[in-house]
Amino acid sequence: MSRISVRGFAVASATAVTAVGSVVGVASGSTAQNNDAEATAAGTTLLADIPAGQQAVVQTASLTQQADAQAIAADAGAKKEAEEAARKAAARTAVAKKKEADEAARKKAEREAAEREAKEAEASRSATRDAASFSVQSSYSVAEIQAMARQMVPSAQFQCFSNIVNHESSWNYQAVNASSGAYGLFQALPASKYSSAGSDWQTNPATQIKWGLSYMDGRYGSPCEAWTFWQANHWY
Repeated sequence: MSRISVRGFAVASATAVTAVGSVVGVASGSTAQNNDAEATAAGTTLLADIPAGQQAVVQTASLTQQADAQAIAADAGAKKEAEEAARKAAARTAVAKKKEADEAARKKAEREAAEREAKEAEASRSATRDAASFSVQSSYSVAEIQAMARQMVPSAQFQCFSNIVNHESSWNYQAVNASSGAYGLFQALPASKYSSAGSDWQTNPATQIKWGLSYMDGRYGSPCEAWTFWQANHWY
């Protein structure tokens, strides 16, 4: 029989070897054999030194220890992998939830902004007055004409509207361009264009304001779009 070391079967500790030696001693009925086995625990016990009837027991015990150790290592590895997988899954879930929350917040902000714009536009329309609602005067100051315009032009568009009038006529509703004949607040050419808003266009700045606002909305979409064009071209 070959002299195969018990260590080849992974009996790696003195405790394990002692347990094996005890089994061998009891089975042989000899205390001396048990003591010999314990004595060799610090060294190497050879399979050939164990009675043939007990060699299978030793091999089984060694393989059982080996299997237990491997099972423990496998459990630890599986646990670590499961924890890592759970961590990654939680991270993915958190990212997805944040993305959903951000998207919901963006849509909510857009919806609220649209609602505010609609309300502001409605408020502006409600606040505007028609040219005919102003009483006729023999003359008008710049401040009075501007006050009329503020009541007729949507508030969000008034500054752009005012910028154009400032450049065209400095709010003089009777301004005349000597070379071209352009007339009024908006320097309409020909001046008769104002008549589409009312027959009193020569004497009533409200009629001219009505025409100018209609012209800007119709041709450019709004006074601010008209002002953008004016800035690029110096005419509109």
